[in-house]
Amino acid sequence: MTIREELEAREREYLSPHAVCSADSKGRVRPMAPCPLRTEFQRDRDRILHCKSFRRLKFKTQVFIAPEGDHFRTRLTHTLEVSQVARTLARALKLNEDLTEAIALGHDLGHTPFGHSGERSLNRLTSGGFRHNEQSLRVVEVLEGSEGLNLTWEVRDGILKHSGKLKPETLEGECVARADRIAYINHDIDDAIRAGVLREFEIPQDLLRVLGETHGQRIDTMITDIVRESAGQEHLRMSAPIQHASDELRSFLFDHVYLDEWRQAEEEKCDHVIVALFEYFMEHPGKMPLEYVQISYRDGTERAVTDFLACMSDRYAIRTYQNLFIPVSFPVI
Repeated sequence: MTIREELEAREREYLSPHAVCSADSKGRVRPMAPCPLRTEFQRDRDRILHCKSFRRLKFKTQVFIAPEGDHFRTRLTHTLEVSQVARTLARALKLNEDLTEAIALGHDLGHTPFGHSGERSLNRLTSGGFRHNEQSLRVVEVLEGSEGLNLTWEVRDGILKHSGKLKPETLEGECVARADRIAYINHDIDDAIRAGVLREFEIPQDLLRVLGETHGQRIDTMITDIVRESAGQEHLRMSAPIQHASDELRSFLFDHVYLDEWRQAEEEKCDHVIVALFEYFMEHPGKMPLEYVQISYRDGTERAVTDFLACMSDRYAIRTYQNLFIPVSFPVI
């Protein structure tokens, strides 16, 4: 018996009947010979962790655009926090941690530069609209490598359905969707306070009494409540009081952080950069890297330009804009 087979047998013995066992995966688009050491979901996690799109997340905005402080979240640290929360949920509910982790690590691979500001810009510019969860799926299916990452069906389903109206088909996918919201609600408060945008006493006290006074207490309250309410169930859920308080805290963030006036000026600059780059490369598709020129021949110029811009980090987008549109001083000899 190989190590992989031992791991698969251990899953069948230990995991909940509602979990997805690695050996029961619906498989990949292109079949692969099994690995003697790793389960299928462990292989997916490793493929995501080692891909270029994952590395670029460290220079993509979470909430604060191109932050200079060392302690502000980026899209990468957000992803790692989502993975931690999701794995905690999966472990407590006896679900498949490897599947959960793979979905969590891949869920934001398609996010744009400048966070949701960049996403809104591309959504307005492209004829079919733009949604980062759909782009994340496109990254793992098409854009990474020569033929995508060839991930299992369960991981791709979780990546696509971590946000939006569609529910994941697995409880592991639901863990990631829940963890995504738990992570950003709490770490965005932390970053907003660090930035001076929000002061602790401004957070509604009635919500803090329900969820907890500190960052750690609030995360613990939300996770513990989900585990208590969801054990043995076919779907994850929160109790009504915790769900209500969590939703109210999210609404508070939209009013005081995400959509507040302080962001407007910076987001207008981000939109200007995205629009300028989109229009330039639509007119000059041959100026994109070769891989995107090839996509333009296969899938059309708009699709290629959208892929190129969505893959950019904040600093690469800014540097490309500067190289194209900002004059360089002529050297004095």
